[in-house]
Amino acid sequence: MKKLFFLTFVLVASFGFAQTDAATGISSDTILDVDLDEIVVTSGVIDIAEVRKTPIALSTISAQEVALKVGNLEFPEIMAKTPGVYATKQGGGYGDSRISLRGFDQTNTSFLINGQPVNDMENGRLYWSNWQGLIDVASGIQIQRGLGASKLAVPSVGGTISIFTKSAEKAEGGFITQMIGNDAYIKTTAAYNTGVNDKGWSSSFLLTKWSGDGYINHTKGEGWTYFAAVGYTPEDSRSKYNFSFIGAGQWHHQRDVWVSIRDYQNFGEAGIDRRWNTNGGTLNGEEFSMRRNFYNKPLATFNWDFKISDNMELNTSLYGSAGRGGGTGPRGRNYDVLPYREDLTSFMDGYDDGFRRADGTVNYDAIVADNRAGASPYTGDISGHNVSLIGAHGYGDDGVFRSGMIRRASMNSHDWIGGISNLNITSGKMRYSIGIDLRKYKGYHYRVLNNLMGFDAYYSTGNKNSGGRIIETTVEASPFNNTGLNGPKIDYYNIGNVGWQGFNGLAEYSGDKITGVLQVGLSNQSFQREDLFDQPGNPISETKNVGGGYVKGGANYNINEKSNVFFNTGFISRQPQFGAVFPGYANDINPDLQNETITSFEAGYGYISNTLRLNVNVYSTVWGNRFIQRSLSNQNGNDGFAQFKDIDVVHNGLELEGSWSPVGSSTKVRGMLSIGDWKYTKNFEATIFDENQAQIGTAKLYTKDAKVGDAAQFTANLGVDHRIGSLNLDADWRFVDGLYADYSIEDSEFQSADNLGALKLPSYSLVDFGATYYFWSGWSLRMNINNVFDTVYIAESNSNIHATASSETWNGVDVTNSVWFGFGRTWNMSLKYRF
Repeated sequence: MKKLFFLTFVLVASFGFAQTDAATGISSDTILDVDLDEIVVTSGVIDIAEVRKTPIALSTISAQEVALKVGNLEFPEIMAKTPGVYATKQGGGYGDSRISLRGFDQTNTSFLINGQPVNDMENGRLYWSNWQGLIDVASGIQIQRGLGASKLAVPSVGGTISIFTKSAEKAEGGFITQMIGNDAYIKTTAAYNTGVNDKGWSSSFLLTKWSGDGYINHTKGEGWTYFAAVGYTPEDSRSKYNFSFIGAGQWHHQRDVWVSIRDYQNFGEAGIDRRWNTNGGTLNGEEFSMRRNFYNKPLATFNWDFKISDNMELNTSLYGSAGRGGGTGPRGRNYDVLPYREDLTSFMDGYDDGFRRADGTVNYDAIVADNRAGASPYTGDISGHNVSLIGAHGYGDDGVFRSGMIRRASMNSHDWIGGISNLNITSGKMRYSIGIDLRKYKGYHYRVLNNLMGFDAYYSTGNKNSGGRIIETTVEASPFNNTGLNGPKIDYYNIGNVGWQGFNGLAEYSGDKITGVLQVGLSNQSFQREDLFDQPGNPISETKNVGGGYVKGGANYNINEKSNVFFNTGFISRQPQFGAVFPGYANDINPDLQNETITSFEAGYGYISNTLRLNVNVYSTVWGNRFIQRSLSNQNGNDGFAQFKDIDVVHNGLELEGSWSPVGSSTKVRGMLSIGDWKYTKNFEATIFDENQAQIGTAKLYTKDAKVGDAAQFTANLGVDHRIGSLNLDADWRFVDGLYADYSIEDSEFQSADNLGALKLPSYSLVDFGATYYFWSGWSLRMNINNVFDTVYIAESNSNIHATASSETWNGVDVTNSVWFGFGRTWNMSLKYRF
């Protein structure tokens, strides 16, 4: 009832006022509208869809909305109010969020930054902690659902999310922003644009520093964002040049071990403790966690746009990135209560061996003491080493078994260069484009020592090319330090080499009422794996070349000045991921390798008037021969990987998005509705590996006709923006239903042909509120309150334990299920000065 009252109050207040503020020089339209023309395009290689012309379903988010409403949220969350999108914070560490589009996860949604693909070339993943700086430099976001408008052969199964960043801007000026938020969040940003001088040069710079303790206990983090752009447009020249450099080095502690609802209850004083972190604790009086992520991924881009003639233009973009970093975790003896004790009731009665305290935190000082007390002096060959207490995961060469725990760091670094070039030709009502897309990628995957936890050194037998090695060198878990690429390693060390050569073509007809487009693309992807630890007889694989391509097309018909209809359809033959080419973490090429196939159809209707905008569309996507690799980190403390093959799914749905701005009013009402029907169409099998990439088993999951989990199949949003003089108010109500648990390879529910299917999670609704006040000259104050009513809800689950008559439940869900709860009420406030 209080939620309904709040929304009613906002709506009544919104329609009760209608004015603009001449003193600030900011119109209501500037504040409230989200138009394509607000996006600053930095290069001709960017494929931007146009309303009433490009035959696809799309949503656009302006730079202003990003700047105002993100605050201390994650970047994907700003997109959660558009159709087909589901975003969660997962474990809750800074940058650990994820996004799904039409039920497809991030590995199957294409992400482009200024037209350049940024999905990992080995597995398609994207980590938002590497791109936190996009919040500060984004000049717009366009979400192209379905096949999208990009000419690149990218993994756009769910859609394409294009993010546009600032360029070297024409006008001189800048801003300084100071933000504070819940849980000691502090963020300081400074930016400056030189403007264009009389010789055609311009430049822009931005620097951000942030830190916070984290909403989830023991998820402290901090980072820097850096951005620079230089533009040059010679007088009377046909060329334009732009160079940009962006990065976001960061570290943060994580909560990435799934835990049960029962555990949240056990550590909550009065119900659910959403903040509990099974990894969290202290060492030497400071916050410490076995799970710490750290990364720095700078991206450098050079764009050249050359106007050959009035009807011909060449657009070229060259880019390079060198990502360095990884994540830490435990290595060695698995203490009874680390990271999880199955029977927490007996644990709470005092059975904890001193390793976990009564409040659920880990006593890492006790682990260090236990390591030193229980370690046997090393009597093997230690020549050249000034050590005595040595940790190991098994037997040393002196025949003594050691099982202490250290903190290792799993590195996933890479070097990546690429180039995109398009030749665009216009002739009357026709437009033609041909282009190339070249990429070269090398990924480095290995482990190093990070914290010896009281030992003097560590004895590693991970390298099968040697008989074992004593290692004293540790690598700091920091984004700006040496990541140990050229130093001693443990457990595994392999390199993935991936190449890409793509060719694309486009033909588009633009008439007075009809626009038709046909796009084709061909590509070759090369794969090679090098193993320096585990494949002594076959250290380097052969190079495997796999072809792929796509054909897609559609048409838009403008019925009149207000109404239009469109359709698009296409077929994609997509190369498999790196893990499918080399299954089992070996250098042997998969003899049964096959491309994934995607077919898609979409149709829609649009309406635009002075006061109302409405878009509605239906879609159907069929995906076959899918390969998935997933990490395992469950409530039993087991780490590892699972590889699934031959997965087939079908995703059907309906989407609606609209906005209404009454004539003469400073009010805008926004809304969206997304209804999906996503199902598996067959059973599939999996191969299971431990954390050292050694195969430990197989399993079959009976998922035929089961609902696809991990993303809500029904979402709705209603929002209001209103301006009262110098004050802007906005509120959003979001409803989520049709959310099903994801499957896990250890999920007993799907290991039987006679199962109840995916577990349906409780629906929930959230209310967010924001206010912006403009004052003096160039000053503004912004406040955001997210989850105003502190709603307790499950955002995702990776188990499917259905409740029975004897089950203990929470909101109808068996409490033994492993879940992530969403965040409770959070807030942030920022003061900005523009000059």
